[in-house]
Amino acid sequence: MRTKTILFILITLLFTACSQLPEGHHVVICIPVYGQSLALGEEAERITDFDSLANYADGRIVTENLDHDYGYFENNDMKRFAKKMVGYQKRSFELSIYTMAQRLADHIGKDTLICIFPGGQGATQLSNLSKGTLPYQEFMENIKTAYKQTIEKDWDFQIPAVCWMQGESDIEDYPDTEFRQLLLQIWEDMNTDIQQITQCKDTIRFICYQTNSLSRAAKYQPDSYDCIETTVPQTFVDMLRDDQWFWASGPTYPYSCVGEKIHIDATGQQHIGELAARSALGILRGGERIRGLIPIATSVKDKEVIVQLNVPSPPLTFDTLQVRKVQNYGFSVISKNNCNIAQSVSIEGNSVRITCAESPQGCKVRYAVNGDPLKSGNLHGPRGNLRDSSGNWCYLFDQPL
Repeated sequence: MRTKTILFILITLLFTACSQLPEGHHVVICIPVYGQSLALGEEAERITDFDSLANYADGRIVTENLDHDYGYFENNDMKRFAKKMVGYQKRSFELSIYTMAQRLADHIGKDTLICIFPGGQGATQLSNLSKGTLPYQEFMENIKTAYKQTIEKDWDFQIPAVCWMQGESDIEDYPDTEFRQLLLQIWEDMNTDIQQITQCKDTIRFICYQTNSLSRAAKYQPDSYDCIETTVPQTFVDMLRDDQWFWASGPTYPYSCVGEKIHIDATGQQHIGELAARSALGILRGGERIRGLIPIATSVKDKEVIVQLNVPSPPLTFDTLQVRKVQNYGFSVISKNNCNIAQSVSIEGNSVRITCAESPQGCKVRYAVNGDPLKSGNLHGPRGNLRDSSGNWCYLFDQPL
């Protein structure tokens, strides 16, 4: 046992010695990603070269150990260590935070390190990722490690945000839980626990993607007035519209999914990373909150519905190249007798006008609530064609009129 302990220490020291960091005083900005399989990049074949990432911006992109040993995620400490020892990369996927970190490194000072790492667990409902669970505990341990490593070097540590990528299981498994309540609770718990670790009172933000896996749910009927599968994606719209601590990245439907199933591919992960970087930079610079392309008001006039949108970069456009064209560009108006009464859609400035076959009073207006059974992504999954001029795609929504 003593021999194994000595060997463990020697190997650890060797890895530490081989890690090259820039010299001088530094600030460590930590922005990890947490969630289920999309947070871990499942099935997204890695296209980021780790050697290039390690050398990017003079080595300023690091893991929770302030080193460049990316890609060894595992909730079990011993398994993670074993993976590092043998250089195991067979389940090393493309993560959105790789691209996010590169964009941050392009725009912030050379005395700043960007600390990134994933946390969570695949195929897991939010209730099983919350405080008290193993994934949550390991995530906090990684934050504690990053903080401890930083303080030991007499550097400054900040964790301004966490990228959030979770929700698929809370759609598909039909848990008897309140997703919004659980999301707010984990945000509060993370704030409390991170502040306790870092002794800093700054409030963390959640940078939120949006899951679009509706058609993988067994009971999904897009023209049903009571479409409970939209509860999770609509929660993100509500939080981005109303809560100052929630910032946008973007929805997943504009990107290809591996096998048209649930996991966006590597290019999609990189696009989400680009969007997350915009919010991260806004947070760091104290800028106006990035809410994404979301509805902010709806109104009815005769047989028409007007949806007013928050448009980050006008003008709006219907893009049928990146996302395969869908009926009425993804918009629908569902009556209480489960009928889609939408007939045509047009863009008017920062609004969309939907003409209906009859009065839409009492109906629900939806976007990207469609798709072929068991499909995800930009060809056959639940989707829409509305975006702005900077690659911000409209979030799926389902709102009563």
